[in-house]
Amino acid sequence: MAKPFHELHERLLRAGVAPRHVRRYLTELGDHLIDLRAEEQRSGRSRADAESAALARLGGMDDLAKAMIERRQFQAWCVRAPWAMFSLAPIFLLTGTWFAALLILWSGWKIFLPGADTPFVRIDGWAIFYFGVGRLLYFGAPILIGWGIGIIAARQRLKAVWPAVGLVLIAFVGGTAQVHASRSAVTSGLGHISMDFALATSVLGIPHGLFHALLILSLTMLPYLSWRLQKTHLLFE
Repeated sequence: MAKPFHELHERLLRAGVAPRHVRRYLTELGDHLIDLRAEEQRSGRSRADAESAALARLGGMDDLAKAMIERRQFQAWCVRAPWAMFSLAPIFLLTGTWFAALLILWSGWKIFLPGADTPFVRIDGWAIFYFGVGRLLYFGAPILIGWGIGIIAARQRLKAVWPAVGLVLIAFVGGTAQVHASRSAVTSGLGHISMDFALATSVLGIPHGLFHALLILSLTMLPYLSWRLQKTHLLFE
């Protein structure tokens, strides 16, 4: 990105313009600036004077920003409908990923443990790898989705309200989810596999699900907090 456009870049993102449109717009402006600068230099101006004249011909920062901000089709969806992008979309994505994880659990149960009452038993061989993929999807999905929320919020320079809603929601759902798999105890669900959501209690009477949710929340907040700290550091430099 050309240095003269750094302020414009930040202004467009804060105004809600999608990053891909910002990149394309600034690339086009940069190419146009090069052409204008070359034209000014051919007319006999020095490089510094040509740069200033080219920027003046290109237009003021307010006008350049206004040309993009006023066009709604360039607005990012996380700005147009933040309630959907930071609540519904993450839950739908988590649901789809968990369905895939439970499908792996069910199919692995059929393949490797056809006579077992539950797949939550000691395993060996290829079963470790097969079930491991499902565990990775199941336990990793809330964290990866949370990281995605933080990265999107940082890229779009969003305030913390809606990203925080999404992170707390994903952490709560991920922390309270419980999977049950038993031929004798589970009479419905995906082939004797079911899922519910409960805080549960530990031996000391403290909700175990709450601890799990707080752990997920602390991990998922890392990208967004890192960006906020970096931004604060730059402001004080």
